[in-house]
Amino acid sequence: MNIKALIIDDEVTALQTLSLMIKHYAPAITNIKTTTDPYEGLLLIKQFKPQLLFIDIQMPLMNGFELLKKVELFNFSIIFTTAHDEYAIDAIRFSALDYLLKPIDADELQNAFNRFLEKQSGSIVAEPLYNNFMYNLNVKDKKDFKLALPTLQGTFFYKPEDIIRLQGEGSYTKFFFADNTSLLTAYTIKNYEDILFRYGFLRVHKSHLVNKTHIVNYMTDGMLTMSDTSKVEISRRRKEDVMEVLKNKT
Repeated sequence: MNIKALIIDDEVTALQTLSLMIKHYAPAITNIKTTTDPYEGLLLIKQFKPQLLFIDIQMPLMNGFELLKKVELFNFSIIFTTAHDEYAIDAIRFSALDYLLKPIDADELQNAFNRFLEKQSGSIVAEPLYNNFMYNLNVKDKKDFKLALPTLQGTFFYKPEDIIRLQGEGSYTKFFFADNTSLLTAYTIKNYEDILFRYGFLRVHKSHLVNKTHIVNYMTDGMLTMSDTSKVEISRRRKEDVMEVLKNKT
């Protein structure tokens, strides 16, 4: 496997460190080019044609997002590198994209690269994910973010308010929506719990994550009734926490 990667970062030491880490922890990347100049980066994207782009978000001349807006064809995957920026990170995660927090951890780099390989084998089309990311980045309120859900049938986009519940099925997750449709995605329910917990979603069982706004009532048999009339089991271990949240539900 011969993979080409491009690193764009305004800090020379960051470029050198990441290059060395890639050679050591992601040896399948056999051809690496680097630049501190975002304009040269745009040229390299066209001429070098990387399969994977590592791009810093905070750069003085042109930040990573501004650079991506100038890209004509998204035929590569992106791993953002950034210091902590909660709004940008949420926009990235909602769009099924990847990021590494600086200083970059070796295990996180390996995990991100493995996710890149999985996406490659799953034939996920990159451009809709980046379009959704740009949409998320430009909305005024995070509640209006759209969650990208890559499936075998294509990638679909939903606002959190339109999701009733999620059901874990091994390494897959099934989504149930307010329009009575459902989708199966190849990500674990834990992945989505980490993304959605600040958007009113509650883990009530190892296999169930529910949107609090779609809970209709709690049954004495330990089941929740949702707005689509479905019933969701509350695990014994989580019952006390769930009841406390439901007491404060508005």
